[in-house]
Amino acid sequence: MHDRRQLFRNRVYYGGELAFNGRSSTLACIVRNFSTRGAKIEIEGSAVFPDKLDFTVERKGLSCLVRLVWRNQTEAGLVFAEAHAIDAPVPLDWARKLAASERINRRLQSRIEQLRSEY
Repeated sequence: MHDRRQLFRNRVYYGGELAFNGRSSTLACIVRNFSTRGAKIEIEGSAVFPDKLDFTVERKGLSCLVRLVWRNQTEAGLVFAEAHAIDAPVPLDWARKLAASERINRRLQSRIEQLRSEY
């Protein structure tokens, strides 16, 4: 196969996760090569998933929107979406951090109200 990539990808062996259907469906994958613009992944079976996905690689601290470029039975090529895409969903790690911050904020507000009522 002719390689049309503009950037060299480093060979890696990372665990990854694809999320779709509003993050209600996930699929584990293995990241085989990686660059700043995309990745090649291995997947088991012939799972059906859409062209736009949330992609997470915990080891790299990466969570972003990707687009499926090519796919065969066990492998797929992903390209990272532009960071300024307006219709892109919030990355999963951001959503988790936001939820944790909101929980902490509610606890602090509750404690402030408790302290105010004591005086």
